[in-house]
Amino acid sequence: MNILVFGKDGQLGKAFKAIFDESKLEKLHRISYVGRAECNLANPDAITTLLNQIKPDLIINAAAYTAVDQAEREVDLAYAINAKAPECMAQYAKGHSATFLHYSTDYVFDGSKASPYEATDARNPLGVYGKSKAAGEVGIEQVFQSKQQHASQAIGEELKAQYAIFRTSWVYGEGVNFIRTILRLAKERQTLKVIADQYGVPSSARWLAEVSLALVLDESNQIRQFSSGIYHAVPSGETTWHALACYAVQAALDRGAVLQLRPDAIEAIPATEYPLPAPRPMNSRMARGALDAFLTDRLDGFANVPKLQLLQQSWEPQVEVYVQDLVHRKLI
Repeated sequence: MNILVFGKDGQLGKAFKAIFDESKLEKLHRISYVGRAECNLANPDAITTLLNQIKPDLIINAAAYTAVDQAEREVDLAYAINAKAPECMAQYAKGHSATFLHYSTDYVFDGSKASPYEATDARNPLGVYGKSKAAGEVGIEQVFQSKQQHASQAIGEELKAQYAIFRTSWVYGEGVNFIRTILRLAKERQTLKVIADQYGVPSSARWLAEVSLALVLDESNQIRQFSSGIYHAVPSGETTWHALACYAVQAALDRGAVLQLRPDAIEAIPATEYPLPAPRPMNSRMARGALDAFLTDRLDGFANVPKLQLLQQSWEPQVEVYVQDLVHRKLI
């Protein structure tokens, strides 16, 4: 089996590579990693050429244009990478009986709902970044809903192509993210102001990659059939940016990090006191029902207890392990 990972230089792409390096998958399958240097995702022809060269059975699109505020100025580039590129990948998957994993965001919602968003809730993005990601979702859905058929297949033969769009939020991993920014500032400052009225769930890139593979690969590490569609993939629980900042700083202090900042010196402020070029959803909480139901059904059994525990884990222990690792590697 050929596996192609787009976005090798991002947090999620690095998480997939770490998992594949640690597992037996590289001995079983051919895995290719692609970054900006290998493929310009703003160029559909470059994407198609690469796909035809590698001929992947599993396409993992961990790449995205994520500069939320800059997207307000670079509209065409944001749409090229977040909408047109995944649609192009979907077209290849649909035409070659491949499996396509794509990653989206809570920004496809406006954040006005009082309760967690369901995967079936209507999209209503506020800014260019969210609109471009929503367009990517729609493009993938339309490709797979079409009646397109590969020329080499007999009339009436069903394609085995399938896709999963994983919506997630507040991702952190190997790279620049909110937690690392807070801890960097905590070394330099004795006070800090952080927004306290935006709600969501911090999602570990490692956790997200592991859950994705639990959906798509069976016990023999071969692709399995699953129900194509949108899955909300976030750990259990909820928090605010302010509470997350306090938690991360305390976790670092508990592990011996030398910081100027203490959690009680982090001031909670409303989002209106920290205006940004692009609007953010006030509520980024997402209900995980479909993913829980599918994986729990297929991971039922003693051998899969660790995977079930991973799926059910809340965000706090994941952040604690992440911060512990940063302290251990002297990255803060």
